[in-house]
Amino acid sequence: MKAKKETILSLKTLPWILLGNTVYALGIVMFVLPSGLITGGTTGLALFAEYFLHIPVSVFVFLMNLCMFLLGAAVLGMKFALTTLVSSFYYPIILGIFQRIPALSNLTREPMLAAVFGGLMIGFGIGSVIRAGASTGGMDIPPLILKKKFGLPVSVMLYVFDVTILILQMVFSDKEQILYGILLVMIYTVVLDKVLLIGTSQTQVKIISKKYMEINEKIIHELDRGSTLIHATTGYMKQEQPMVMTVISNRELGTLNRLVMETDPQAFMIVGNVNEVKGRGFTQEKVYREEKM
Repeated sequence: MKAKKETILSLKTLPWILLGNTVYALGIVMFVLPSGLITGGTTGLALFAEYFLHIPVSVFVFLMNLCMFLLGAAVLGMKFALTTLVSSFYYPIILGIFQRIPALSNLTREPMLAAVFGGLMIGFGIGSVIRAGASTGGMDIPPLILKKKFGLPVSVMLYVFDVTILILQMVFSDKEQILYGILLVMIYTVVLDKVLLIGTSQTQVKIISKKYMEINEKIIHELDRGSTLIHATTGYMKQEQPMVMTVISNRELGTLNRLVMETDPQAFMIVGNVNEVKGRGFTQEKVYREEKM
């Protein structure tokens, strides 16, 4: 049963992995390569190899991904390697196909447009792959190996590798290409973070009111959301006052605000964003229990 469920999940995520790699490759072919922008990761290393060794970008990416895949499988195990399998081989193949379509590389020669739209597409592409629970492989793997063998922080090593790859490309790039390339990296980093948070961000609301029981009941029965009563003491009067805490979707905030104001116009509300919520009502099905009489 578990194996069947995992297979179904894999079939559901495969289209997103393929879509992400396809958009990633399009961003490289349409904007990065024609404008000569520097970039990070395996693609950036491939640009360095193309300039000095005259190895086609798609060929180098394929060979690099193959080596990293085998190294990852040997050090990190096959379970991890399988999460990089599709990206490791599909990305260089689709990249090579797109490079053979002249119309894709003639879209624009304006470096600013290339940096912006290239960043948007690369960020969306990589983000889609990661959201699907997979990895883009390539230069994502060495930091994980260093973490396992020497305990070095993954985030720090990713940064070190990317900076090193960018510096290598500065040798044969002019000043404008370098500046626009840095802008490209900044944009796809921000977009990547945003893509990872799509659909997961929620709104946390804390309510302090003398009519907390009425508000709590309305949250449960009218909004169909869970709530928690937290013990609190007012700072000035030192009065014990239960606080109602609930997590809702962003769209429900207006409705909650109306319910609270109708019940107690003097209520004190604290509203904040949370990046992700796990548990019943969000990542698990709701469970309804009959109230005890």
